[in-house]
Amino acid sequence: MNEIIWPEGYLPGMTDNFVSNEIIIADLSAAQVWKFLYDTSKWESYYSNVADIRFHNVTGPELSQGAHFRFTTFEFPIEAEVLEYDPPADGKPARLAWHGWEEGSEEDSELQVHHAWLLEDLPGGRVRILTQETQKGKAAQEMAVTKPNPMLNGHQEWIVGLAEAASQQKRF
Repeated sequence: MNEIIWPEGYLPGMTDNFVSNEIIIADLSAAQVWKFLYDTSKWESYYSNVADIRFHNVTGPELSQGAHFRFTTFEFPIEAEVLEYDPPADGKPARLAWHGWEEGSEEDSELQVHHAWLLEDLPGGRVRILTQETQKGKAAQEMAVTKPNPMLNGHQEWIVGLAEAASQQKRF
């Protein structure tokens, strides 16, 4: 199976916090799931932990390579830039990744994240949905020791909601 491509300084295990969430669903394709991931106007319909999505250098609501956008998640205002944008293609998984930072925070305590997605078609008409995030900063250190883990649970809600939204759309 394919894996996330990590930029320098964000390798899991070398940052303050890391979470990984994955599901494999039958009767769904990466292309069907992709529609609900790259279009941010759909996020709030299936994920309760995101709000206030705005774009700065593109019109949105669709993500694209280099898009600079803002959203609120886990009560943090996050500025983000899309660093990896590869829609699904025959034999190639879809990849989406952004670098994010906490808007308005002090430099010495600023939350920095790299959030990556991988949508991979598998044999037997299945799709693998993987999302992983590494984080740096004081808030990341605090989240890493919080029980239950808010990032792990929040991202699980996101991937399950994403799969359910794509599955429901497929039925119509």
